[in-house]
Amino acid sequence: MSEPAPFSAAVRARSAGAHSSSEGADFMSDLMRGEGSREDYVALVAQHWFIYEALETAAARMSGDPVASRFLSDKLTRLPALEADLEFLIGTDWRERIAPLATTARYVARIAEVGATWPGGFVAHHYTRYLGDLSGGQFIARVMSRRFGFETNGIGFYVFDDIADPAAFKDVYREQLDAVPWDAAERERVIDEVLLAYRFNTELFADLAAAKRTSAA
Repeated sequence: MSEPAPFSAAVRARSAGAHSSSEGADFMSDLMRGEGSREDYVALVAQHWFIYEALETAAARMSGDPVASRFLSDKLTRLPALEADLEFLIGTDWRERIAPLATTARYVARIAEVGATWPGGFVAHHYTRYLGDLSGGQFIARVMSRRFGFETNGIGFYVFDDIADPAAFKDVYREQLDAVPWDAAERERVIDEVLLAYRFNTELFADLAAAKRTSAA
């Protein structure tokens, strides 16, 4: 009888379709193909601020949890870089000039909910965001740099100065996922939450595209 797949492998396999759907959303694919504008990118960064403010607030709350705390690392913290990017992209009054879109508000509320009540759910969102930033996020940064002439300013969110080897960091993270003593039912719940996180991302891209159409009308 063959050994069951590691949990991290199961998460990747089960979320592969949702991941592809999120990456292929029209707003993001336009941005990556060079059809999106600088303003489109700025709008995305603004929504990221609300998401990571919620995620990193939840991380502080989860720091005492024996399971969730395994995944926490100051090396992943993104909020200061996002704030520096927004000041560069928008100006010193960036806080007064951004607001969460409808999906972002729902996304933030869900992160706050699981971040206060459910370590597995928090880990699902933590995994989805940060491992994505260390993977496809690096490609996004290169494309935005070429397209808009950014060096570090504007794409600091994607620069993990304290992680010398992102691939090795992700390997350790997945090993930690595999080692968590969740039973089968809890693992299913966590996978479902990862799928929910991807759905929020896809719906956010749809919101961004709709907002763009409205402003152009």
